[in-house]
Amino acid sequence: MKYMIMMFGSAEGMMETADPEWVKEMIGFMIQIDKDLRDSGELVFNAGLADGSTAKLVKQTPDGVITTDGPYAEAKESLIGYWVVDVASEERAVEICSSIVKYAQVVELRAIPDGPPEV
Repeated sequence: MKYMIMMFGSAEGMMETADPEWVKEMIGFMIQIDKDLRDSGELVFNAGLADGSTAKLVKQTPDGVITTDGPYAEAKESLIGYWVVDVASEERAVEICSSIVKYAQVVELRAIPDGPPEV
């Protein structure tokens, strides 16, 4: 089953404000988990994202499409990285999330269906 693992946090300023040893440990962990998932054949795709200050929101309104800067203003956390994995079970996906959450404020797991819902 395929799952998307989404890592949420506040990357803005983290590199400047976090303990340098923690940052080094976090980067080493990310490199290692990517390698482990790739070596096990479970990694489909992954990416880290630029901080939320570079985001654009594109919305449909009654007056047309509008584009605004940044993530939702009320959000303190934004998507900072994700993995798409193909694992044997939901339990395995949760196990992967459990190792990642140490380095994120929130980790969200969602199943990826094989196709669109039947209508």
